[in-house]
Amino acid sequence: MNKTNWSSLARNSDHGVYNVINSRRQEVGGEAVIDKHGSRDGSLLYQFGEGTREDVDEAVAAAKTAFDDGRWSRLSVHHRAAALQKFAELIEANADELALNETLDVGKPITTSLGVDVPLTASALRSAADGASKIAGQAAQDGGVFSCTLRRPIGVCGAIVGWNSPIILAAQKIGPVLAMGNALVLKPSEFTSLSAWRLAELALEAGIPEGVFNVVNGSGSIVGDALARHPDVRLLSFTGSSATGKRVQVAAGESNMKRLILECGGKSPYVVFDDYGADLDALAKNIVSNSFKNQGALCVSPSRVLLQRDVKGKLLPKLLEHTKAIEPNDPLDPETTFGAIMNEAHMRKVLDYVQSGLEDSSKLLTGGEQIRQETGGYYLTPAVFDNVKPTARIAREEIFGPLMSIFTFETEEEAISLANDTEYGLAAYAATGDARRMQRLARDLDVGSAILLSTLDVAPGGISFGAEPHKQSGMGIEHGLEGLMAHTVKSQVAMYF
Repeated sequence: MNKTNWSSLARNSDHGVYNVINSRRQEVGGEAVIDKHGSRDGSLLYQFGEGTREDVDEAVAAAKTAFDDGRWSRLSVHHRAAALQKFAELIEANADELALNETLDVGKPITTSLGVDVPLTASALRSAADGASKIAGQAAQDGGVFSCTLRRPIGVCGAIVGWNSPIILAAQKIGPVLAMGNALVLKPSEFTSLSAWRLAELALEAGIPEGVFNVVNGSGSIVGDALARHPDVRLLSFTGSSATGKRVQVAAGESNMKRLILECGGKSPYVVFDDYGADLDALAKNIVSNSFKNQGALCVSPSRVLLQRDVKGKLLPKLLEHTKAIEPNDPLDPETTFGAIMNEAHMRKVLDYVQSGLEDSSKLLTGGEQIRQETGGYYLTPAVFDNVKPTARIAREEIFGPLMSIFTFETEEEAISLANDTEYGLAAYAATGDARRMQRLARDLDVGSAILLSTLDVAPGGISFGAEPHKQSGMGIEHGLEGLMAHTVKSQVAMYF
C-alpha cells in the first residue's frame, strides 16, 4: 500500500484500548487517565484509564478458573499446538491492522512493522507450538520400582511487556505460556497498548478457550504491581528496565515467591579488531543498522562500539557515512527506514543524554538533533560520540535511543575489559579474523548471547537454544526448549510393584 493508503487507514481505524477478561472486551477502569500522543505527529492517539487492582483480580480469577477446570491445561499437546498454529495464521491474516497499530504506537516504519514485527510474532507462536511436543520426561526401572519425571503446566502466568516491540514481545510470552497448558494475564506497556487486546480476541477466534488469555491495561505502578504481587500468579515474565525488574523481584518475594523470568536492560558492545579482513564498508553498515534499529530502542542494540586503534581510522569514517545517510521520516511513508521516537518524554530523555555526553567532554561527531518539529512529531537524528570515557553516563546507562558511543582500545585484554565493564550482560558483538580469538571471546565475554563474525557473507543469525541474561540484564530463560520447560513444574513419581 502507498503512503496515502496507510494514512487513510490510520484516520479511519479504531484506536481504542480495552481489557479482555474472560474473553470479553471491557473498558479500562481507574481514576486517572493515560494519554498517548502519536509519535509521528504528536496528536492525541488514544486515552484509557490507569487500570485498577480489581481488574487484575478479575482477570487472574478468570485465568485460574480456566486453568483449574482443565479446559486448556488438560488438552493434548497436539490440540494446543493446533490452536497456536491457527492463532499464527490469524495474525498473518490481520497483518495490516496489527502493523498499523505498531507503527502508530511505537513510531517504527510501517515496512518494518509489516515485514518484520508481524512475521516474527507469528513465528514465535509457531516455534512454541512446534517445541511443545519435544518436551520429554525421564524414566527408569530398578527391580520392582519404576520412577519417572512429569512436567505439568505451572498454572496462572503473568506477563509484562516493554513498549518497543509490543506484539513480538507479547508473542514471545504468549507462546510458551499457552503451549505448555498454562493460563495467562498479559499487561502491555501503558505507552504502547493498541495491539494486546486484539491478540486476545484473535486467540479466542483460533480456538483458545475463554478465560485462558486475558489482557489488563494500565500503569505499571498499579496494574504491574498488582500482577507481580498476586498470590494466584505462579510465574511472572517481565521485559523492561532493570530498575523495574528489581521492583518486580521485591513484589514477588513479598507475596508468594512466584517464579520469575526477567529480561531487563542492555548496554551491548560491538568490538572490532584490526585483523578483521572482510569488507569494512559492509561491517560499518552492519554496526549502524544494529545500533539504530527500531530507532535505537532495542535491548540488544550495540550502543557501545569498541574499535582497535589500527582499524579505527578506516572504519570510523564509514560509520559516520552510514549514520549521516539515515533520514528520520514519517513512519507511515513506505519509503521511511528510520521513524519517530515513541513519545515526547522519551525524546527529551535521549536529548538529555546527548547533552550529558557534551558535558562529559565526549566529542559529538554527528546527529543528536531534533528535526521535523513542524510536524508535531518526535524525530531525532542518530548521534555518534567519540572519545567517550568509560565512566560517562552515555557509556554506562541504557539510553534505549539512537546514540552510539565510540571507544578505542589497543589489546584484546583491554577490549574484553571494556566490553565487560557494565552492569548489563545481555549481548555482545565482535568482528575478528582470528578463530582462536573467537574462542577466547566466547569464553570471556560476560553476556547471554555473543555474535562473533569473521565475515558478513552469511547473514548473522543462529539457532536459539534460549540464552540466559547475565548480571543486571535479568534471569531465567524464555526461548527455546529450556524456555518452554521454564513454564512447567517438574515432579518425580516412584511406583512400587
